[in-house]
Amino acid sequence: MEYVRLGRSGLRVSRICVGCMSFGSGADWMLAEEPSFAVIRRALDLGINFFDTADVYSAGESEYILGKALKTFGVKRDDQVIATKVFQAVGPGANQRGLSRKHIFESIDNSLTRLGMDYVDLYQIHRFDRETPIEETLEALTDVIRSGKVRYIGASTMAAYQLTKMLYRADQLHLARFISMQNNYSLLYREEEREMIPLCREEGIGLIPYSPIGGGLLAGSRRAHTLRSHSPMARDRFNRRADEAVIDAVAAVAAARDTTPAQVAVAWLLVQPGVSAPIVGASKIGHLDDAARALDLKLTAEDCAKLEGAYETQPPLPLYIRPVPQEQPR
Repeated sequence: MEYVRLGRSGLRVSRICVGCMSFGSGADWMLAEEPSFAVIRRALDLGINFFDTADVYSAGESEYILGKALKTFGVKRDDQVIATKVFQAVGPGANQRGLSRKHIFESIDNSLTRLGMDYVDLYQIHRFDRETPIEETLEALTDVIRSGKVRYIGASTMAAYQLTKMLYRADQLHLARFISMQNNYSLLYREEEREMIPLCREEGIGLIPYSPIGGGLLAGSRRAHTLRSHSPMARDRFNRRADEAVIDAVAAVAAARDTTPAQVAVAWLLVQPGVSAPIVGASKIGHLDDAARALDLKLTAEDCAKLEGAYETQPPLPLYIRPVPQEQPR
């Protein structure tokens, strides 16, 4: 396994990050505790030290499984980089979502309880909050760092101008800065190359892109028009002829290199400027093995030209915001 600094920070992470959204229950693609443990065990055996979860994944069950697995395996806490998130609705209450000081303080305590840890390495805002003053959010995030409960802060899925505003105010007020951006980036979706990625590179913010194989499409096992995926982005958006051309290009390069399409898709991301660690959502051990092998796959300039040449621009994906759960009638 290779390790790199996350952006300009001193934090070193494995070049593959395990996405933990599949750990838990609530859907047929999610993993119960025992198979989740098997995936985590394989990640550790591969040298992966970077795990990404969120308070909203399986209503907190993902955090609980991750923390329990690491404790069960006797993993030294300081050797691991644990990331979780705050923003999405975690209950029906008016203050059980967003980036208010109240919700951030309560959410970090709840996440730490579920994880069974004293601190998280990377605390990420899951989305931009249009209703809470930026200053309030940044001050609260800085305070949870000062409290020792968080080491670094990161951001996810927002417009470049929104991240710019937050960085500007953090600098003005001498508050903590984001060290990472978790964005949707793959051969099937490259609109982040317009503004967000150049901004992050300029500001020294490490990219940890999610959906590196386009919700499963780039793995080559399914076609866009027949996809039955848990990923709304893959199911509802990647159904153009141009998307099929990208999938075909990935398959062609994989066949020529005698490897798998998933390895090609991840290998391409690994050589993109600014990318620290793609987040691989693993529901099978083989998904991690493919990602790890991608580290040794060196794509040629001709390979990259073929992969990138098939892409056609598209409207930006919506910045999805989970609705607040409705309170049940009494």
